[in-house]
Amino acid sequence: MAARGRFLTGSTMGHVVRMTMAGAIGITFVFLVDAANLYWISKLGQPQLMAAIGYAFAIQFLSVSAGIGLMIAATALVSRAIGAGKRRLARQQAASALIIGVMIQSAAAALIFIFRHQLVDMAGAKGETAALAARYLALTIPSLGVMAAGMIANATLRAEGDGMRSMSVTLMSGGVALVVDPFLIIGLGWGLDGAAAGVVLSRFVMLAAALYFATRTHDLIARPRRRDCLGSLRPYLAIALPAILTQMATPVGNYIFTSVMSQFGDEAMAGWAVVGRLTVVAFGGIFSLAGAIGGIFGQNFGARDFGRVRSTYRDAILFGLIYTLVTWAVLVAASGAVSRAFALPESAAVVLHAFTHYGAAGFVFASALFVSNSAFNAMGKPRRSTLTNWTRDGILSLPLALWFAGAFGAPGVIYAQATAGVLVGLVAAAWGWHYVTQLHRCGLPRVDLPPPRSYAHADRFRRR
Repeated sequence: MAARGRFLTGSTMGHVVRMTMAGAIGITFVFLVDAANLYWISKLGQPQLMAAIGYAFAIQFLSVSAGIGLMIAATALVSRAIGAGKRRLARQQAASALIIGVMIQSAAAALIFIFRHQLVDMAGAKGETAALAARYLALTIPSLGVMAAGMIANATLRAEGDGMRSMSVTLMSGGVALVVDPFLIIGLGWGLDGAAAGVVLSRFVMLAAALYFATRTHDLIARPRRRDCLGSLRPYLAIALPAILTQMATPVGNYIFTSVMSQFGDEAMAGWAVVGRLTVVAFGGIFSLAGAIGGIFGQNFGARDFGRVRSTYRDAILFGLIYTLVTWAVLVAASGAVSRAFALPESAAVVLHAFTHYGAAGFVFASALFVSNSAFNAMGKPRRSTLTNWTRDGILSLPLALWFAGAFGAPGVIYAQATAGVLVGLVAAAWGWHYVTQLHRCGLPRVDLPPPRSYAHADRFRRR
């Protein structure tokens, strides 16, 4: 067990590459399993099943993104405490984050479960497709609390700098789903219900593996205590709430794009469902980049080594640029093969082609947005991440989607998504760089002190 943060020394580019690639292998594998899930569903020969998963994915994305916000807050608090040499505080905050996160996510799950039919209807689903999407949500949503606990426990491994075990957690959960999905969907003939059962099982496996590594290997989660949870509630929510709002922007934007795409029918929605799975598989490294570098920022920020903070930001931007350009080239080459593998009809294949040849280019700038978000969240400015993400997904998405869809049809939704990413990504990258280069002049938030002995004395403790 390391007494000192492992990100405080060594090459920052080395840390960025090591943590990102470890995370990318894990998260890409999970998303690949998700795509395989859709592949097996496609073998049933019912396009409405694929469309139903597309609608359900747009809604589940909301809850999963809330879990990511909770995970970001845990990573920020724990990594900053480790960087400041406060190991005991890190353990207390990890335990508190776990309890608070499960409570928040379970409440969100209850709301989604209750209003699932209305949410599906708002997304544009009709008839049997709407009923199937609501059924899929009813089976998978109750396990969101389990998912949140697994994500937060895994976040402590990233905060510690143990990228390999963090990767192992996602590999284990994805591996189980990869094995059981075809058996449940095709072998037992459960169809959509089998796909949902595989998702729930993988979440339980992720929780078990993450808790084992976090507690047995690193002893990084203390025994939960009420006073620790109350003492950590304010600093945790100060990061978690803006982070959740930030993360919620992306599924809201996706929800908007899904609603516009639904106007072009189930075949276009089938293509959109494949684009959704292909996006997370192809750009798993970019999604991992945002989470992986949070611990690097946090430890060096906690240690007040601002030179390493700047070099981490620069190296992360460069890594994202190279990764995205290579991935874009691969997508262009593989476009036809993917379309044939999923047996997409012509109107669905056109949507896929628009993404692989044009839409994917927008991730060059989306990666820069993710890096700036990670920097702001880890270093006390989470509201800036909220502002940039909601500008892209809440303000620009609908007018751009309607405009481009009116001009280009279903592929226009893809073009609108990429355009929003380019516009906001450029601004966010510049804003983030300005912030990290001016840290030495800013009034900085201090690393959170250990919780007081009693909640009743919290205010007096903070004044001291």
